[in-house]
Amino acid sequence: MPNFISEGYFTQTVIPRELELNGDTTKRASGQIWKYCQPVGNHPAMTELLLKRAREVALGVDPAETSLLIVAHGTDLNENSAVAAKREAEKIRALGKFAGVLNVYMEEPPLVSDWRKLTNTRNVVVVPFFISDGLHSYEDIPRLVGIANGRSTIPSHAARGEIFRGNPYPLDDRFLFYAPSIGTDPGFADIIIDQAGITKS
Repeated sequence: MPNFISEGYFTQTVIPRELELNGDTTKRASGQIWKYCQPVGNHPAMTELLLKRAREVALGVDPAETSLLIVAHGTDLNENSAVAAKREAEKIRALGKFAGVLNVYMEEPPLVSDWRKLTNTRNVVVVPFFISDGLHSYEDIPRLVGIANGRSTIPSHAARGEIFRGNPYPLDDRFLFYAPSIGTDPGFADIIIDQAGITKS
């Protein structure tokens, strides 16, 4: 089970090569069968999980006056890096629950740093589409959207979570709500189990 948000170099090349897999199912000489699953981020339930996280981080905020930004890394090294965020943004946009839904990236257009130009709503909810919280969610994205506190490094685990507890951030007569990475949601574990085809007892 690749614990990745999207297909890419590691899921399509590195893991199959290192585990000597020859497709979705590989039968070893010993008779052992290996099933190679899709990345967790490809699961259909990711859409509802993103909506849930957006609602939680901006409780009581009218979605009709809110833009939702799904932030992925983005890179020109592998076009699949941006596919999952684009897919989820399109699915959520089709539901018509927010005034605007955009897939934005750290390293390729549309850039998350351009959120002021890309949105015109009073409220903006930013959800990092990452497996876990790390340098990107603690420091890089906050710096790119203008809510970082100026420190170049964050010294303690306790201090790291502070960036998620400052909501809403008033910026230019607007309010920005910043969520932890989607992979930190407790519901992510259920998605992994379902993706693997395991029935919970």
